[in-house]
Amino acid sequence: MEVAAVKVVCFGFCISFVIILIRRALNWLWLSPKRLERCLREQGLKGNSYTLLFGDLKAFSNMLQKAASKPININDDIVPRVLPFQHQLVNNYGKNSFLWYGPKPTVHIMNPEAIKDVLNKIHHFEKPTFNPLAKYLITGLVDLENEKWSKHRKIINPAFNLVKLKLVLPAMYQCCNLMINKWKTLVSEKGSCELDVWPFFNSLTGDVISRTAFGISYEEGTRIFQLQKEQAELTSKVLTSLYVPGWRFVPTKMNKRMKEIEYEIRKLLRGIIQKQEKAMKTGEAPNDNLLGLLLESNHTEIEEHGNDKSVGMNIDDVINECKLFYFAGQETTSVLLNWTIVLLSQFPNWQTQAREEVIEIFGTNEPDYDGLNRLKVVTMILYEVLRLYPPVSAVTRVVTKETRIGNLTLPAGAFATIPTMLVHRDSELWGDDAEEFKPERFSEGILKATKGQVSFLPFGWGPRICIGQNYALLEAKMALCLILQHFSFELSQSYAHAPFSIITLHPQFGTSIILHKL
Repeated sequence: MEVAAVKVVCFGFCISFVIILIRRALNWLWLSPKRLERCLREQGLKGNSYTLLFGDLKAFSNMLQKAASKPININDDIVPRVLPFQHQLVNNYGKNSFLWYGPKPTVHIMNPEAIKDVLNKIHHFEKPTFNPLAKYLITGLVDLENEKWSKHRKIINPAFNLVKLKLVLPAMYQCCNLMINKWKTLVSEKGSCELDVWPFFNSLTGDVISRTAFGISYEEGTRIFQLQKEQAELTSKVLTSLYVPGWRFVPTKMNKRMKEIEYEIRKLLRGIIQKQEKAMKTGEAPNDNLLGLLLESNHTEIEEHGNDKSVGMNIDDVINECKLFYFAGQETTSVLLNWTIVLLSQFPNWQTQAREEVIEIFGTNEPDYDGLNRLKVVTMILYEVLRLYPPVSAVTRVVTKETRIGNLTLPAGAFATIPTMLVHRDSELWGDDAEEFKPERFSEGILKATKGQVSFLPFGWGPRICIGQNYALLEAKMALCLILQHFSFELSQSYAHAPFSIITLHPQFGTSIILHKL
């Protein structure tokens, strides 16, 4: 009898467990999505009806593949190629629309006041976890929330202080000059040559971040860059596919590879960090790299709290921030330089104006910090490039608690997406010439160009604005000045215009230009 009773109890537990799983699955797959959809539609938001499990993901993925199948004309709108589904959705339903990322609705936020709310209310709108595998790439400060984010931001801030950035300028110049000398060699015989600048910019920004962040050369950091590039490509794939809870534990080929890459990157970075810490203890560490400044700031923070290590960053925290240094530090500037060269090739009058300004301020001398900050035309050009070709085409947050923004009440569990590229090209915000390259719109600064609205956000906005934006702009100015001092350039006939997103906005088929030595 006792055995029979135990069997009955076990069977009852099993039945209860199965029922709980079924109820949770039903809620995740149908009840919750339909409740969220009803809430959004009652407020006048429009979008496709929810379809079980996948939502709009299949159509989203198919449209991306089709858009990436061929290049576009140089004067075509790039939005249908980079954000084809969102572009179609806004055309069909208007700005107040939403799409389905699997069973989660994603509301488009394009009104400047609403954008301000989303990016200011960081405790109501947090970074989403579309797929836990993405955390292998998207890590560090950009992925943290609440107290841990505040702690890391405080510790990292000193490394990106404008005064500290002066320390890394010589290394930036050295790396840029190496690239210029390579280009001089290529054009030396005929005075001009055709080359793809995209791999050069990748190597340049990789060299800069290696030297300025870690005090090592690009060659020493090459393996990390190779691994990060592969991880970015894999992450792009997982972000455009549905994630089923627990799937990351399934030993698929992609899952295994992403974990292998993560392990190897962490091992390499741990070695670099330990080498820096050892040098600091013996007083041999240089003070002109970001890792050293970060470790110094971390040590100071711990000392100020009575050597309580819990207030500082541990080795895993530092590794995560170093991964972010490597990825964001290279990607942001390389794509900015790439699209700047494309647009200055299209608009030679602006190329000439920029060169004249550079020669007026520096002549043929090495650009210095004060001179770089006096560049007006170059700065206008870079801002306009960032407007038309923002490094990241959209920013997404998860609504953690029901929140009212403007006339909308966003329910907890929904996503809020700011399609940066659409906002930057919105004629209601930027005028009828929003699609045109017109750097003069920034002649009196960002505030005047945006009419005080939150409509220009290439580096984000609000408390979580990119901590490395001044670093990226300083590097871009240095590289562009040296290029303009030594060369003129135009697009090659073989250039294929094909912006596409691998986390950041890459040229799918490279960037072939004709380089002329001055």
